[in-house]
Amino acid sequence: MRVDSERMAELFVTNFNRNYTGVSATAAGVLRQQMARYDLHLVGQPLPDCPDPITPAAARRLSRTPPPGRPFAIWHVRRNSEMQTAIWARDVLRLPIRVVFTSAAQRLHSVWPRWLISRMDAVIATTARAAEFVPHVRAVVPHGVDTARFAPVDDRAAAWSASGFGGRRGIATIGRIRPEKGTNVFVETMLRALPDLPDVTALVIGKATNKHEGFLAGLRAQIAAAGLSERILFPGEMAPDDLARLLPSLELLVQLPLYEGYGMAPLEAMASGVPLLASDTGYFRHFTQEGANGVILDRDAPVAAAKALRALLNGPDRLPAMARNAREDAVRLFSVTQEAAEINAVYEALWAEG
Repeated sequence: MRVDSERMAELFVTNFNRNYTGVSATAAGVLRQQMARYDLHLVGQPLPDCPDPITPAAARRLSRTPPPGRPFAIWHVRRNSEMQTAIWARDVLRLPIRVVFTSAAQRLHSVWPRWLISRMDAVIATTARAAEFVPHVRAVVPHGVDTARFAPVDDRAAAWSASGFGGRRGIATIGRIRPEKGTNVFVETMLRALPDLPDVTALVIGKATNKHEGFLAGLRAQIAAAGLSERILFPGEMAPDDLARLLPSLELLVQLPLYEGYGMAPLEAMASGVPLLASDTGYFRHFTQEGANGVILDRDAPVAAAKALRALLNGPDRLPAMARNAREDAVRLFSVTQEAAEINAVYEALWAEG
């Protein structure tokens, strides 16, 4: 979406990561909601269905004077590098801006991020737990999902068949391939469960950075030794639109990380009518609404995960109800429209204070 890169704006939303991560997805979802309300610019890297980005240098240039009708522009940042850039613009270049940071981490930040966060004008925490670890919290606003972009299909089996991945049914895990994300726990779970689920194909959606190529090679070797290389597949990182098309074809999303700050993949699955089998981290327990649309397990428990997976996929009466509940709860409790409205309220309060 082409924009006038020299247009004044009241809101600058930064996205400095070239990879499309969970943080990117949350920023994109909110930004798409805000486009109709604010004069804004995306700064850094592109996001799907959002305005073409401008450079940080252009953002600084356009922030030299306050936007019409506002005492200052707001820069909304979500990463360390983005906080650094905004602090430099505000405190060194003395630009009339205020900086808002979204924090999802449910643990103490390291020293450098803690200092950066201490310099924010306002912090939005995604959960009450996350709010305990950061100062200047103005609001607790859970991430939301675009329930129009992510939606169920009428025929799940036909959608899975059209995906071309094989088998009669599909399940997946989504995220970077590394130990913290529990990719090895997922693989061990599949090695235990898939022999009893002959019609199921499992996908590991995501990529391994250079640092974790050896980790990925080890997982592939385990899978090959078990004779399951045709049923546990690694399609890599998917483009956002491709993922939105695939998700509603799944029977179940299986997320087994050892740590997660919040977790967007479960929300995207829920909006697509897909239940969740997950470890007890992130905001996953709240997503499942006391088991109405998912099952929560202890972390690093592949034996229990395999047992739960077999029970869910071999119990046809349970999954359809969970799928309906997942969609209803995503719309009722986790809409990105509500998230954007609550974030906007933080901006308006800052502007009102002058």
